[in-house]
Amino acid sequence: MNRYRTQNCNELSKSHVGQEVRLAGWVDAIRDHGGVIFIDLRDHFGITQVVVNDDELMKGVGKEWVISVAGPVRERDQDNVNRKLDTGEVELRADTLEILGPSLNQLPFEISESTATREELRLKYRFLDLRNPKLHQNIVIRSEITHFIREKMRELGFLEIQTPILTSSSPEGARDYLVPSRKHHGMFYALPQAPQQFKQLLMVAGFDKYFQIAPCFRDEDARADRSPGEFYQLDFEMSFATQEDVFQVAETVLFDTFKNFSPGRAVSPAPFRRIPFAESMRKYGTDKPDLRNPLIIEDLTAFFADVDFAPFRNKPVRGIVAHDCAGSPKSFFEKMLSFATDIGMKGLGYISVLAGMELKGPIVKFLSDTKQKELIEKLALTENDTLFFISDVPKLVNVFAGQIRSELGKRLGLIDDSSYEFCFITDFPMYGINEETGAVEFTHNPFSMPQGEMEALQTMNPLDILAYQYDIVCNGVELSSGAVRNHRPDVMLKAFEIAGYAKKDIENKFPALFQAFHYGAPPHAGMAPGLDRIVMLLTEQESIREVVAFPLNGNAQDLMMGAPGTVSEHQLREVHIKIR
Repeated sequence: MNRYRTQNCNELSKSHVGQEVRLAGWVDAIRDHGGVIFIDLRDHFGITQVVVNDDELMKGVGKEWVISVAGPVRERDQDNVNRKLDTGEVELRADTLEILGPSLNQLPFEISESTATREELRLKYRFLDLRNPKLHQNIVIRSEITHFIREKMRELGFLEIQTPILTSSSPEGARDYLVPSRKHHGMFYALPQAPQQFKQLLMVAGFDKYFQIAPCFRDEDARADRSPGEFYQLDFEMSFATQEDVFQVAETVLFDTFKNFSPGRAVSPAPFRRIPFAESMRKYGTDKPDLRNPLIIEDLTAFFADVDFAPFRNKPVRGIVAHDCAGSPKSFFEKMLSFATDIGMKGLGYISVLAGMELKGPIVKFLSDTKQKELIEKLALTENDTLFFISDVPKLVNVFAGQIRSELGKRLGLIDDSSYEFCFITDFPMYGINEETGAVEFTHNPFSMPQGEMEALQTMNPLDILAYQYDIVCNGVELSSGAVRNHRPDVMLKAFEIAGYAKKDIENKFPALFQAFHYGAPPHAGMAPGLDRIVMLLTEQESIREVVAFPLNGNAQDLMMGAPGTVSEHQLREVHIKIR
């Protein structure tokens, strides 16, 4: 028998009444009723009420002390039943109490209120923060989700293979974390930004389907949905696979995962919507659309081409129809205008549709009766609609329209928080123009296969070439990027040549992959949904740090462990490093 406990703190029920049991855990709360002391004893599993009649047993014991108590289980009076606890019908009467781990009585914060404490303090005492039942449960759910995904991938025939953590620096993507070599003077390893090249090499090596729950390391700034430093992703790759083959795997795994861990919530069934990048930018103003928002952006540039309204002259114009909005209070429109100027817009025009289909707004006087009728018919306007206008330079107009769409969706209560809406964003442009240099450059993953392959590269304007690249988006959060890979050396050379790379550049920067493709590479494709973001969505958290056990803070510091920190001169000399 375990000397510390015979049961966990969530296990006791009326079936245990009269039995002698032993429990161990943390003192969650103490209530002294004068001669009778009640303890809420908490462990990983739950809480049990302990009754102490002997003050001597409790001498010196405070909150968050670790104790082991033993005694009989008894049924609570009906008036004292706690329906909020699994063990709320019973209590343990302590005959013995053993102190296993005392605690400082001055805690940096109350455990039950830790999530409301400033983040820097929470992260410094993360081991205490993780005792908070809500945060504790997030980490438990993360483990269960990870296990579920792992089993689902195995069911689909994927082989779990670990790829290296110490590798070479990547010339593409975010900044690397560098690791100096002791044995090779002046040389450095890098932590992998992703297992991209290794998983492609596994396909060349003859493995059919690979996956891993992969750690990735990128020296980039934090956001609410991105941790600085490191994150985990469900990384997978398939040989002899098309874009649709990858989509089917993602649909199966993600639908099953979200359905299993969000009971009662609607999850968009397979097949998920496929939305080309250009259409997504035009209709939603972003390549990460939240499809729970029913608002659609309309292109009104052609409509206003013959309207003499200076703010729209020679600029693209977008419109968003918000139903049942015209009767909103004046403050609603003032707040929308304030939001628009805060994001960098010069203003936010609108037209409201009043009773009898009368149009009202500053822009109406610039529209003839014929144009007003045309606008009503074009957008199928109805009474009480409001049409908002966004106009700016081409590179900003869609972005601004997307932000206005999102804000209107929130302020009008149009977002269904009880559903998960998935879509694939497809057909990303292969190339774009660097604004500073004017040169043609890759816009996404340079290892992607261009649509049309060699013929497209040889005959098309580079800016018109699309790639077999895709993202998966859920509720406006990008979960993954992926692509059909460019596995042919001749196509790869041509693709990189257009972006300004010579053959020797590829041989120097991607030697293993380029060499491997000369020895018979199968067509292959894959993607890598972010595990942290999946858990964040399923636990309804605003910040990714609420679903990571030991995250860095927003400044990429581990306040608990003191990282990054200084090292000794001896350690620096061993790896041939001198601080300048």
